[in-house]
Parts: sequence; structure tokens; C-alpha cells
Amino acid sequence: MTMKNLLFAILVRPVILFVLGLNIRGRDKLPESGPCVIIANHNSHLDTLVLMSLFRGKSFSKVRPVAAGDYFMKNKFLVFFSTKVMNIIPIERKMTRDFRGMFKPVLQSLDDDGIIILFPEGSRGEAEQLSKYKSGIYYLMREKPEVPVVPLFIHGLGKALPKGSFVFVPFFIDIFVGDKFYYKDNRNDFMTELNERMNTLQEEGQFSEW
Repeated sequence: MTMKNLLFAILVRPVILFVLGLNIRGRDKLPESGPCVIIANHNSHLDTLVLMSLFRGKSFSKVRPVAAGDYFMKNKFLVFFSTKVMNIIPIERKMTRDFRGMFKPVLQSLDDDGIIILFPEGSRGEAEQLSKYKSGIYYLMREKPEVPVVPLFIHGLGKALPKGSFVFVPFFIDIFVGDKFYYKDNRNDFMTELNERMNTLQEEGQFSEW
């Protein structure tokens, strides 16, 4: 058993299931195999761990979160945890027109039937609030228009462990999984559809703070 499998089996999944509590709506829409890109809102340190925990077996081995290399590769501990446990794909957060070059490791993972987790907001936003989605996802999917995109909305993790906090507060988590969609050869059309699909998932919960 790999260190990644061991950590999720003895620590991550038990904490998520028995300490936080998790309700998944639309689980059948989660991909059983890749290639696939999962997009989600981003409010907490725990977002990636929770999303990874949704997968089992062969599909779990293919899950790879995209993360900021300048943050997750800045010291030896983070490098070890990020690469050996999380199996992240580090990318550089900088202005560039070479999108294919920036996303090269992501594209390679998709070629290997990877299930990619991507947060289009970029960095973590304020607790339980959506930030503007960045168009990097459009340029990634332009390189792989045949790969499906699965939208997913997380509610509750922004309260359990929000940005800037290291105090864990047990809070029930709801996850809404939407129908897959594909690249459109127009950035505005693609980003509009992405926003509409995420807004629809957000509205399914009818949460009072929204």
C-alpha cells in the first residue's frame, strides 16, 4: 500500500466521514475513470483532501490535484507531502501566453487517463463565497477539447477550516456534482457555461448565506 493510500485509509476518510460528515448529491456523475477534469469552488485547506477521498480503487490512483508550485514546493516538508501523499501537479502562477507549456504536466496526466482536480478561482476565497473564475481552465480545455469537464460545488468546508485559519471546526459538508460538459471554441461562451453550471449547483442547496 502506498503512503497516499495508507494516509487516506487510516486518517483522511475516517475524519471526513465521522468527524465532519459528508452528503454527496449526484455521486453517480463522478467519473469512474479518466481522462477527466473536475472543477470545484475553493474555500478551505481541506477542499482537495475531501475531493480526493470521494474516489476509490483504480480511479483513486488516477486522481491528481493541480496546485501552485510556488506554494507547495517551497520547503522540503511541503514537497514531500505534496508529491508523495497528495500527488499534486505543480504549476507556476505567472502571466504567460505559453498556456500549453504551463499546462504541460496536466496534459501529460490527461494523456495517462488522469482525473484532474482544478480550482478555477485560483487561490482560496473567503469562507463560503464564490470568487471570479479565471480563464486558465478555458486554455487548458482548448488543448483537450474531447475531455469532459465535471463541475462540483462544495458547501461547508469554508466554515470547517477557512482561509487563514488553522483551527478545525467540525461542520457538515454538502457536495453537489453536476453533469459533465465540454470545451467550447469561444472563451466567453465557455466561461459563461462554467459559471452557470456552478451557480446552478450552488443554488440546489438554497443555503441562507447565499
